[in-house]
Amino acid sequence: MCIFTMMLGFCLVMAAVLALIPNILWLLAWGILKPFGYALPYAPFGWTALGLVLLFWILMAYGFFVGRWQLKVNHLEYANSEIPAAFDGFKIVHISDLHLSTFDDQPQQLQRFVDAVNEQNPDLICFTGDLVTRGVAEAEPYTEVLKSLKAKYGIVSVLGNHDFLIYVPEFKDHPDERTNAVNQLDDYERDVLGWHLLRNENFRITAEDGSQLCILGIDNKNCSQQGFRTIDAGDLSKALEGSDGFRILLSHDPSQWDGEVLGKEDIPLTLSGHTHAAQFAIGNWTPASWMFKHVMGRYDENGQTLYVNIGLGCTAPFRLGAHPEITDIVLRSSKN
Repeated sequence: MCIFTMMLGFCLVMAAVLALIPNILWLLAWGILKPFGYALPYAPFGWTALGLVLLFWILMAYGFFVGRWQLKVNHLEYANSEIPAAFDGFKIVHISDLHLSTFDDQPQQLQRFVDAVNEQNPDLICFTGDLVTRGVAEAEPYTEVLKSLKAKYGIVSVLGNHDFLIYVPEFKDHPDERTNAVNQLDDYERDVLGWHLLRNENFRITAEDGSQLCILGIDNKNCSQQGFRTIDAGDLSKALEGSDGFRILLSHDPSQWDGEVLGKEDIPLTLSGHTHAAQFAIGNWTPASWMFKHVMGRYDENGQTLYVNIGLGCTAPFRLGAHPEITDIVLRSSKN
């Protein structure tokens, strides 16, 4: 099913629901009032139904044709006394949740996003999961574009909940086939794209003076009942093995920060994605806050920091207010 057809079907269903609500309310009120001899006029309810449908269609059209391409680059300086002086000014570009089928109707937009990442001149690109929604075949048309991502020390990535293909109906009763498909995605990121995919492991960058920046990466790990059904595949203790230097954790689901990191491990900075900010935000408010404790942007507590990137792609093809995001993070050391 093409992305436009999916969006059209979604809008038709939602329009029918929105149109029904005022009509059902009128019918209920009419039935209650009729025995008392009062004829409730239909016109206000009919106009309300029409208004709701038109408003919904306008917003969805904007979110589909405009909103999902309104790229925003957020610039952040992160200072910590534990950052080695050799890494003062080190630039990380954090991206997340590409969901590559998002770009099937406008593939040139992915190239635009990749160009915007490269324009930041990053030392390291950190991708916090959900490259795809349904499997590696979704990524293959974009291989050359993805390979054009450039950073001095390459691209470090982890797997998100969708990368484990737990929502694909064909795999529901065939776990071995799902495992094989996840392994194909693993091979694709490592061997075809040349990314440093971290599956409960770490990646170290060593400066000339011997100081280290250590990137920890874990498979998707949900540590709460926040959000919808997901998967617990992460092993932080395994990722920490042999790690040294200043630690940065890549964890797709931000609930892990509360569950296993905050106040428990010496990990000053955690980068996450997953929430999409529900792809709908008004200022700093998003309905994702009904499901997640940490939904977008920076959170600081007791000397530890979490940053939640709301992603570049979509699960449903629209964005309203929750713009696709690139996060440009510059490390600052008070030792320099």
